Amino acid sequence: MDGDVMQAERVIAAPPEAVFDLVADAARHPDIDGSGSVRQAKPGAPGRLALGSTFGMKMKMGIGYSMTSTVIEFEENRRIAWQSRPPGFMGKLGGGRIWRYELEPVDGGTRVTESWDISEDHHRSFLRRGKVGETTKKNMEATLARIAELTEKPQPDA
Repeated sequence: MDGDVMQAERVIAAPPEAVFDLVADAARHPDIDGSGSVRQAKPGAPGRLALGSTFGMKMKMGIGYSMTSTVIEFEENRRIAWQSRPPGFMGKLGGGRIWRYELEPVDGGTRVTESWDISEDHHRSFLRRGKVGETTKKNMEATLARIAELTEKPQPDA
C-alpha cells in the first residue's frame, strides 16, 4: 500500500440523494458492508447521521468486538466521513481510521468514491504492511457493489 489512503470508485445508476440516504443510516451499514465484519448498529445510534454524530457497531472478524465512530465530515448528498476507534480506554490506544464516502453527480448517476484513510490511525505502520490494503480495497469494491444493488432501480425491459 502506497500512502495512507486507499480508494475504490464506482458509478452507481442512482441519484446522490439515494446513495447518501443509505450511507448516512448507521442501521444499514451491515447491509452495505463488503467485508462481512459489520454485524449490527448498537442501540442508541441516530436514525440519520450528521456532523458530530456518534454511533457504535458490533463487529466480527474471527472474534466479536465493537467500534465507536464519530462523523467528522458531512456535506449533505456529497460527503460523509467517520472516524472509528474501539470504545472506552482502548480507543485512546488503538484505531483512528477514517471511512469516507464522496458523491459526485455524473451522467447516468453518481460517482461514489469510498476511502479508507489511516493517516490518523495508531496502527498505521502495521496497516500499511502486507495485504491489508489490498484486502481492504477488495472489500470496498464489494461495498460499492452492494450500494449499487440497494439503490439502482431495475430498468424496464426494452
